[in-house]
Amino acid sequence: MSLVAGSYERFIWGYKLKHLKPSDTTTHPTLTLTPQFSYAAHLSPIKSIAVSSTVAASSAGDDTVKLYDLTTSTELGSALLHSSSATSLAFYTPSSFPTALLAGSTTGDLAIFDVDPFVLLKSVRVHNKPVNGVAVHPSGRVALTVARDGRLGMVNLVRGKRSYFGRLEKEMDVVSYFCGGDKFYMCGGDTLTVHESEDAMLVAKFNTNFAKRILCAAPAQNGLIVTGGEDCGITAWDYVAGEVAYNIKDAHKTRVKGVVVLSRNDKSDADGTPFLVASASSDGVIRVWDVRAISEGKSVPLSEANTKSRLTCLAGSSIKSLKAPLTKKDAPTNNEEQMEDS
Repeated sequence: MSLVAGSYERFIWGYKLKHLKPSDTTTHPTLTLTPQFSYAAHLSPIKSIAVSSTVAASSAGDDTVKLYDLTTSTELGSALLHSSSATSLAFYTPSSFPTALLAGSTTGDLAIFDVDPFVLLKSVRVHNKPVNGVAVHPSGRVALTVARDGRLGMVNLVRGKRSYFGRLEKEMDVVSYFCGGDKFYMCGGDTLTVHESEDAMLVAKFNTNFAKRILCAAPAQNGLIVTGGEDCGITAWDYVAGEVAYNIKDAHKTRVKGVVVLSRNDKSDADGTPFLVASASSDGVIRVWDVRAISEGKSVPLSEANTKSRLTCLAGSSIKSLKAPLTKKDAPTNNEEQMEDS
């Protein structure tokens, strides 16, 4: 399991979540966050991080998008967005490895990249103001965008054209599909809404009641959405039951800037429900929580790491770092840059 965080100090931080064998004092395996790399990736603060399988991507205000191999801790390539910078990233992963990367920009465009080789395929004008969030349907046929113009955009990725453009009740900062793709959700201010993918019909609506903004969100199984924000806590919303599933008050001392739901790869778990949630705060702390312990009233993190930087985003993958077979077009070159070990 891998976690990658971005910071105001232009660095990206990579961690591995490893299981430790039981010791003489503990009867259950424990988890630890092991530093994998730290890398001065950009010339300005990191705006967005995306991780899929063993591939990661980052964007910043320097108008570049960079791609990384988490297995070898190397930079695979860099792409330049002319006259704009990427504000949100999302991978399309049809199987084990991603094939496309989508990036929303400050000019309201949606840039579509081929991952192998890492090149810009097309740029589609969707909004008139900067894009806040991007989501790709599991089929890879459509993508959703939300922006500062208070509108929801839909892009037909097969034709490379905008197919829908509608006004929302308020500006949304986050948009994402659930794993099955039948529903999607949006977050903006203190509001969380769930919609049908087919016709965007409203399924559920939640308000935090804290008058605090939701800054990040991640989908989980069984109809759960895990959010974090200015209230410094982590909340899981059950849109099926219409209630809060669990809540970690004061999970961090400062704002929660990123949450990741880590699925369990152990097939012995019958229902396959993920029980690990990672969170990152603006004071540089990354923590991993056991949802099962939270449901029992305990809120002690399983593991934590302090990057000693101001974190802006967090992304992760539950897939183990298996080295993919190299082809001619993705073989390492002399220009490939090696990341600095922590």
